[in-house]
Order: sequence, then structure tokens, then C-alpha cells
Amino acid sequence: MGPNGAGRDSTATEQVYRELRRRIFLKELKPGQRLPEAALASRLSVSRTPVREALRILANEGLVDLVPNSGARLASPSLDEVRESYEVREHLEVLAAAKATRNITPVQLCLLEEAIDEEEGIFASRDLERYLEVNIRFHRIIAEASRNRTLSEYVVNILARTYVYMVFFESFFDFDTNPSLDEHREIVKALRQRDESLTVELMRKHVHLSMEGLKKPLG
Repeated sequence: MGPNGAGRDSTATEQVYRELRRRIFLKELKPGQRLPEAALASRLSVSRTPVREALRILANEGLVDLVPNSGARLASPSLDEVRESYEVREHLEVLAAAKATRNITPVQLCLLEEAIDEEEGIFASRDLERYLEVNIRFHRIIAEASRNRTLSEYVVNILARTYVYMVFFESFFDFDTNPSLDEHREIVKALRQRDESLTVELMRKHVHLSMEGLKKPLG
């Protein structure tokens, strides 16, 4: 296929990916639901190739399961999987928070505060996709402030895993206020004061409460 054809395929894949991701975040698609290529291609007025590629991207993100000889299904994580992942996340983020207390820079503290401000505005609009993006950024900045590259990479990986779970289990948009915002503010305050024991305590509590705030999805 020539460059022009490749470009069209790439654009179509991006469009299918964005549309399927939007439907997942809006909960129009249910955990475990089959995602047949032919039906999706027909519904989205594209060929099966961009649908197949889009499903592969979503599978890499953990949102879709590709089952041999069965096709694609929306992921359906169990509560045990969620708890196990959050257990790992808690240990990694507590270690990163302890190291960040000693190494965080004024610029990184400002970036954390900017992320909180952005998070507050997004929560008001109930935009889950954007909310998760800025939430991940907040935690990634702290991980990077640890100045331990290996630790930072592990934190980013476990964040990606647990935030996929939040797509299926989140419930905080059911409420008028988001306790995570105040928890983030307290963490930044402790980091600014370079209070390691308090930062560790706050991060441990924050990750634990994040897991406790999830609920089993309906359908």
C-alpha cells in the first residue's frame, strides 16, 4: 500500500480507537462485552483493518482482552485483581513518596499544584478520561521526584494498570465533592515541608482510600 493509503488507514484507526475509548469511558460498553470486528466496522463505516488495529491498541492499554479463537471483549477485571494491583501500587508509591520528600524541586512542587487546579476543574465537568490523565500526571511527578528511574518506571506501569480499573469501577463522580483533591493538597503540603513520615502516611492512606472508593460495575 502506498503512503496515501497508509495515511488513511492510520487516520481511520485513530478515529475508531477514539470512538471506542469514548464509549468505554462513558460506560456505553459493558465489562466482558464482545467486540466483534465485523459489526464494529459496519457500525463505524470503516473496514475491519482499522477496527482490528484499534482493538490491539486498547488491548495494550488493558481496556480490551483479545481472546484466541474468540475475538475481542471489553476487559472485566475481578475485585481480587484490583486489590492485588493496589497492594503493589501502595508499596511502590509510598517508597517513591519517601524519596521524593528528599529530592523534589520547587518546579515539581509547582507542577503538582497546577495538576491539582486542573483536576478540580475537570472534576466539575465530570470528564473521566481527562480526569484520569491529570491524576496520573500528579502521581508520575512524585515518582519522577524520587530520582530513582527504575522505581519511577514501575510506578508508571502500576498506575496505568490501576487506572484502567478505575474506568470500570470508579464511583467518585457519583458525589458532589472529590476527597482525592484534598488528599492531593495535603500530600503536596507535606512534600513542601519535606516531612517524610507525614508524606508516607498520607500517600499510603490516599492509595488505600482510592481502592476502597471503587465499586463493582453494573452489567
